[in-house]
Amino acid sequence: MHAHSGDGATGQAHPHRHHHHHHGEGGAGDGATDRPGTVHSGYVPDHDHEHDDEPIGPIEDNPIWQQDNVVLHSVGMDIGSSGTQVVFSRLHMRRVGEELTSRYVVVRRETVYRSPVALTPYAGAERIDAGALGTLVDRAYAAAGVDPDDVDTGVVILTGEALRRRNAEAIARVLAERGGEFVTATAGHHMEAMLAAYGSGAVRTSYEAGSRILTVDIGGGTTKLALLERGRIVRTAALHVGGRLLAHDAHRRLVRLEPAGSRHADAAGVELAHDGMLTRRQAALVAEAMADALFGALVPAGGPGEDAERSGAGWVWLTEPLGDLGPLDGVVFSGGVGEYVYDREPRDFGDLGRLLGRAVRRRVDAGALPAALLPAGECIRATALGASEYSVQLSGNTGCVTAPDRLLPRRNLQVVRPRIEVGERIDPDEVAAAIRRHLSDLTPAGTGAPDDTGTSDGARAPGAADADVVLALRWRGQPRYDRLIAFARGVRDGLAARTARGRPVYVVLDGDVAMTLGRLLRDELGVTADLLVIDGLTLRDFDYVDLGRLRHPSNTVPVTIKSLVFTTDPVPAEPGAGIGPGPAPHAAPA
Repeated sequence: MHAHSGDGATGQAHPHRHHHHHHGEGGAGDGATDRPGTVHSGYVPDHDHEHDDEPIGPIEDNPIWQQDNVVLHSVGMDIGSSGTQVVFSRLHMRRVGEELTSRYVVVRRETVYRSPVALTPYAGAERIDAGALGTLVDRAYAAAGVDPDDVDTGVVILTGEALRRRNAEAIARVLAERGGEFVTATAGHHMEAMLAAYGSGAVRTSYEAGSRILTVDIGGGTTKLALLERGRIVRTAALHVGGRLLAHDAHRRLVRLEPAGSRHADAAGVELAHDGMLTRRQAALVAEAMADALFGALVPAGGPGEDAERSGAGWVWLTEPLGDLGPLDGVVFSGGVGEYVYDREPRDFGDLGRLLGRAVRRRVDAGALPAALLPAGECIRATALGASEYSVQLSGNTGCVTAPDRLLPRRNLQVVRPRIEVGERIDPDEVAAAIRRHLSDLTPAGTGAPDDTGTSDGARAPGAADADVVLALRWRGQPRYDRLIAFARGVRDGLAARTARGRPVYVVLDGDVAMTLGRLLRDELGVTADLLVIDGLTLRDFDYVDLGRLRHPSNTVPVTIKSLVFTTDPVPAEPGAGIGPGPAPHAAPA
């Protein structure tokens, strides 16, 4: 059994369903009397059609059109070191029918509403103010006129210093739950770097120009880097450079001093203390030190091959260094500080944002960048737009979902992608062994895993037999029966230990064979466990995904890709605390 939508009814009467005559041979349609001279054709059309005397109606009401065209309502919440904002979008997705595939692609993105950017509220040094943050989000939904039940997909992303607060994970989970059933909580430096690269417009620019671009997203607490090549994100990284690592009140008394801010102050030869005073000269010196650290990381003093640690900038990296950038066609800045780099924001918000942005621009004008500065795209809203408009994929419409109500929706399923060579001849034993081996490799104790309800409680290890996972598989070549049945046998045998325990099967393919593979597993190979097989998606090891409900009449499943990395060692915003490398969820897509 595979997922289907019956006649594709949508609750609206289609104008073509009101015929009161018969097209067949020799009959009187619906009791009507034929006019004299009527000639009946032996041709019986197998599709709806129009008559000149009938209203055509909007194409959007046509169930066939609805199967090939899907509109998703999405939300992106960016809870950053400095600012919090909410963006609502509509994603128009269309099946690539001319390629005879079930894959859907985004054909248009509409930004429906952008909330004002508000300062992220903190309750002391170690916690985010949950009540104040909830009020900001509720106001955004009210202003946009959006009900959480109307949201199909979306992301809450905590970044920078907000991610380091002790209640960050709980805050993300609560906001995701009140934001809509399918809104995802996510965090992580690489994830934010990717979203910012998309949201800023740099990925599109790189794709359209066939160019190699570096994006530098400077926020309040961190700077995210992404290296793009012809529209592909090649590598990502993050630095401890941001405009709100320290902040002062109207009397220039320090009200916020992050550990990284103290480190930059030390590098500038400035001694600071929480609740102490910050002179304009001190602020300028710290901003210059930050800009030096940023450019020292981008272009090490010893040249492209210089090791980051030996160049003196090693402590600044939150992830592995980006490495040799190679030849670049341009650099794009984004983030809140990016507004100052492009001279689009004149105001001062009681932090280092304006000073840092201007220090960066002076270095750009002096030729310190490894390539030309490209025109600005989205700056302060880059991450929020990326979260709202670029974090979801839609499965193909020819999947196999045997029990939609039991299998969907699911949150926080870990992706496992074994290395399987899909050649002309497929050996089921090799496929099964690769799956078993990869599942076994993902069982280190203490790393946390989804539980049976799809939540992450840290009590199980990824790959444990009782934890549901998504098996991501690569398919290449002709979908002949002999190849598919061998592949299906390998999948069945590789997952046998799980299905024997009654665990459901979640399989995601990049090739367009999901329906056939699902039917083979169910009907010919006797897999009785609940089964979901969908295609048209590209996933990687260590991804986590949320699966939305099956959509009708398109028979598609929204899939949100994320990284579930919250700091396990929160660092309070107090001077003297140590700074070390932050967690690196996973590499950017190759």
